[in-house]
Amino acid sequence: MSTPEKRTFPAQLVLPPRTISGKGTAVGLIDECLVFGKRGVVVCGGSLQKHGALTEALDRQASSEGIVTFQHAGGEPTVAQLEALIDAVRAHGAEWIAGVGGGSVMDLAKACAGLLNAPLPAIDYQNGEPIPASHVPFIAVPTTAGTGSEATIVAVLTNTGTGTKKSIRHASFMPRLVILDADLLMTCPPRVIAHCGMDAFVQAVESYVSRGSTWITEQLALKATGMIHETLLPMFDGGKPEEAQRLLEGSYLAGLALSNARLGLVHGLAHPLGARYHLAHGHVCAVCLPPVVSFNRNAMGDKYAALSNAVGGDFQKECETMLERLDIAPPFAGEEVIDRQGIIDETLASGSTAANPRDVSEADLIQIIEALFQG
Repeated sequence: MSTPEKRTFPAQLVLPPRTISGKGTAVGLIDECLVFGKRGVVVCGGSLQKHGALTEALDRQASSEGIVTFQHAGGEPTVAQLEALIDAVRAHGAEWIAGVGGGSVMDLAKACAGLLNAPLPAIDYQNGEPIPASHVPFIAVPTTAGTGSEATIVAVLTNTGTGTKKSIRHASFMPRLVILDADLLMTCPPRVIAHCGMDAFVQAVESYVSRGSTWITEQLALKATGMIHETLLPMFDGGKPEEAQRLLEGSYLAGLALSNARLGLVHGLAHPLGARYHLAHGHVCAVCLPPVVSFNRNAMGDKYAALSNAVGGDFQKECETMLERLDIAPPFAGEEVIDRQGIIDETLASGSTAANPRDVSEADLIQIIEALFQG
């Protein structure tokens, strides 16, 4: 019996309509945004002050063009922060929203643009209410590489009341414009480079082996795997602008792949673990990757060999080597498992887990969780 031919495209292929890539390109952000209207909000993080040329351009143009900035307080984005941002943006009468920062900043800005004119509170949409299409342009400028948020229709938010971390998604959340500028990555601290880079690497790997993968997402994901592997370690050690640009572009390709293919068990686990232990998302993804690769290996088929070829060695061993060289320590070793059943239930209910190449049972999760907490 012949194997069914792999689909070329997903049922819905969603891509950013325009992407600008190159060193120094972010300085033109406001000129690009004015195409969407004179009034806008730039959501940023504290790290924006490190980027002198971009900060000067924003300061120079904002006062005369009806543009204001909103600084994210830091940490993983929450539903409460989103509600506060929506109120501020509505009061300003913004016609567009730009996110300049890491994944938390971009997810917050993206969700704000996506829900700005929605009739219900944001929490209702995180709880499953249908999301109406948004017509508010979102512009994404990543300063880390990378969560891939600049290339996805997904925003991940934490409900601090319940402690749950869940995504909201809609095709209209895709950025209208993406700017990938190596200059913005050059001031990123090594620890952030490591955690964000491993998040992007995991996204590339999981979207490649995902049950939702198609020919086009596999091309994007496999290319991203090689680009991130090639540039992440050099950037952790200091790096050059050309390596920063390539890492940004690899992260972007991984984002495109995951947005159109979904992910896998690593991300299914990472959200409940990260929410309970208040750890960086990329850190959790990084340490979950080796045990999940081991669990999935036989279900990957020929893709395991393709991944090994992309990283220049046995894929399982290379994942472990990357964690060692990036000095990413296991954060759960010796810790008590908080809300074990809650973690299991959330992981099994996750859409990422559903896309995993191998079926996952409660018993499987117990073994993986025990391995993580035993170190």
